[in-house]
Amino acid sequence: MQRNRKIIFLDIDGTLTQPGSNEPPQSAVWAIAQARKAGHLVFLCTGRNYGMLSPLLAYGFDGIVASSGGYIECGGRCIYDCPMTEQQKQTAMDVLQRNGVFRTIECREGSYTDEGLKEFLKNHAQEGSNSELLRWREQIEKSLNILPMKAYGGQPVYKIVIMSLSEKSLEEPRALLSPDFTFCIQDAAMGGLINGEIVNRRFDKGKGIERACRELGISLDDTIAFGDSMNDKEMLQTAGLGICMENGSAAMKELADEVCPSVAEHGIREAFFKHHLI
Repeated sequence: MQRNRKIIFLDIDGTLTQPGSNEPPQSAVWAIAQARKAGHLVFLCTGRNYGMLSPLLAYGFDGIVASSGGYIECGGRCIYDCPMTEQQKQTAMDVLQRNGVFRTIECREGSYTDEGLKEFLKNHAQEGSNSELLRWREQIEKSLNILPMKAYGGQPVYKIVIMSLSEKSLEEPRALLSPDFTFCIQDAAMGGLINGEIVNRRFDKGKGIERACRELGISLDDTIAFGDSMNDKEMLQTAGLGICMENGSAAMKELADEVCPSVAEHGIREAFFKHHLI
């Protein structure tokens, strides 16, 4: 392996693309191609499942860490695959539903969401930013091909994205599920809803970076990670250099080693230039 060769891990939503989009800016596409041409490796490292990645894989990557670390490929070969057990899945689904928590389950190829969330938002669309959240949610489901829960056929589940009306509705789920799962809660969502995801403690994006590096024989000192939100925490802390986007959360900016310009301001390209990756 050439000296100074780096492995770069890129979050997608809010980092490589605008949230929910499958179209990175041309500046980022160019920078990734140039970095790979220079001999560096570039991975996607994302909470999205494998099925959501096909539009982006066309741009060319050396590997993927998908489902927040639950599914990993290096050079087109799967090196890690860890869905929930059937019992874990059923326990989580039942306690969330019992407490009125809206669920979006992510399988390897597909995602399925409780239709009750959109119904709730439609019924409260006149309240503050709920109408904006409804439009955002409908666009996310369309662009990422998220289907209604009734279409779910029992496939293995890697993680569950949640939206809750209050912290109180998460008390029982936390108590019951915390031995096996971490609750990654983002900043308050539009409309006052609490937004987050439930991820198996056996993996996260940071562990995904470690697994990929072991497979490739690359030191963590030679890794650079880019993210923007709290589900990137372990990823930025694990990498040799953790970079947060300017459009990222305040908490992530505090944790990161440095901050680069936003997605809209060609942050990926500018950071690649700064660190002599291109």
